[in-house]
Amino acid sequence: MESLFLLIPISLVLIGLLVWILNWSIKSGQFDDLDGPGEAILMDDDTPKSK
Repeated sequence: MESLFLLIPISLVLIGLLVWILNWSIKSGQFDDLDGPGEAILMDDDTPKSK
């Protein structure tokens, strides 16, 4: 029972930290363009440029 007095606050702090990190990543634009990098590989032009 005494371990719950330690584990519950630690888990609440970790959950708060994870929510803060998720909120920061959303606000900083980490999830703006999820498809662009994957499609950029497919649209790569491998033909040599003529001089």
